[in-house]
Amino acid sequence: MKKSLYFKNYLITALIVFLAFLILTSLFFIWSYRLILRERQKAMGSTAEEVARYASAMTNSFPVTSFELRITLASFAKMSGFDIMLADASGTVVSTSDTALMSSELGKVVPNQALRAVESGRAFNWFTDLGGVYGEARHVIGTVFRLASGRGAECYVFVSAEAEDMIEVWRKFTGIFVLISIIVLLATFIITYYTTKKQAKPLGEIARAARRFAHGDFSVRVKWEGSEDDDIGQLIEAFNSMADSLERLEMLRRDFIANVSHELKTPMTTISGFTDGILDGTIPPESQRQYLEVISSETKRLSRLVRTMLNMSRIQSTSREELLRKTFDASETIRLALVGLSGKIEEKKLDVVVELPEEPVMTRGDMDAITQVTYNLTDNAVKFAREGTTLRLSLWKQGPKAYISVENTGEEIPPEEIPLIFERFHKKDRSRSANRDGAGLGLYIVKAILNNHNEDITVKSENGVTTFTFTLTLASQKAPE
Repeated sequence: MKKSLYFKNYLITALIVFLAFLILTSLFFIWSYRLILRERQKAMGSTAEEVARYASAMTNSFPVTSFELRITLASFAKMSGFDIMLADASGTVVSTSDTALMSSELGKVVPNQALRAVESGRAFNWFTDLGGVYGEARHVIGTVFRLASGRGAECYVFVSAEAEDMIEVWRKFTGIFVLISIIVLLATFIITYYTTKKQAKPLGEIARAARRFAHGDFSVRVKWEGSEDDDIGQLIEAFNSMADSLERLEMLRRDFIANVSHELKTPMTTISGFTDGILDGTIPPESQRQYLEVISSETKRLSRLVRTMLNMSRIQSTSREELLRKTFDASETIRLALVGLSGKIEEKKLDVVVELPEEPVMTRGDMDAITQVTYNLTDNAVKFAREGTTLRLSLWKQGPKAYISVENTGEEIPPEEIPLIFERFHKKDRSRSANRDGAGLGLYIVKAILNNHNEDITVKSENGVTTFTFTLTLASQKAPE
């Protein structure tokens, strides 16, 4: 994989994260500003109500213009951090908490619009200079109170705060947020970069391995140090499993070519040598018939080998679904196998014992293919049975399966040979090649047919008795997947 690929993915991820950060930050700025403003308004409103209550009570002893009331306003202002101002019924400023601004604010008149808003009970919450009362626009909250005696017109309390104060608080608050966010963002970029690079590394190794596969090198594997349960680990595990399968297939292909070449070479050499001997007169006329019989036998063996290989190709090309749509009586396959091998059985003087249920045993699969399985196993059993012994074929049902077994008495199969007997061109004794009629494909075809039917076969060889047993799915059961 080219470096630009994971860098491109990283840049896309980083851009998405950055855009998300901008959107989140913008929303946070708006939300935090409104939150701070709302909290400040709440605090200013509470202060205004407290001042109105105290001011109303104090007017029982002091006028609204008294020094004592002004001291009280200064105390409230110091505790709350807000500026407080009192106005009489006409809106004229009569007292303030800030002695420095007293000369500039006293005597000024609050606009009627603000007074009417306070009197109507509407929440007075403006960003204003109150018609020039303040030197600059401020956040202002107003409320109304009456004198303690209950006589006289209403008076007004105005609580204000500089906008810059609130903005400064908001700026500090958001500044901390921005700083933390930038640190988190940078950490995210760094982590994303190394995570993306780590994830891209095995993908690059897979790409390089695939290129080596294309050149015929199936030995390469992709290493992964992470967890095998995550997606990358599962992908690498599947890739390595595929590589193992490809390597096995390549080895089988090479073995197949080598074995076919070996199997074809001997009969072709024999045919060619004897034919040339007859043609050039090396073989005398009185011996020619004998050698022509050898040529005929070798030609038939070549024909059987080619036919067997074609059958094997046909079996492997047929889909499992097509095979399992058919049903047949498994008992019939045993009868057909025995009829086809009756001559060989008589020649070896074998005693045949057949154990079949009285009723038909209907199973799923291709009858011709399963008959060939039974025939090959029976032929193999006859071939390796000792003369005069018993050949036993059995069929029974157990659960959702039917079982067919072929048993003979003779030389045992060594335990180390059992895993190999179903391989292509495998023979028990390659050096002697005593079995000139066999090509070593009979049991391989058995295994291939049963695999295509999703069935199993087992081998047991001990105490001079060898038994091959394979399964079939009963027609009453769902086809195996």
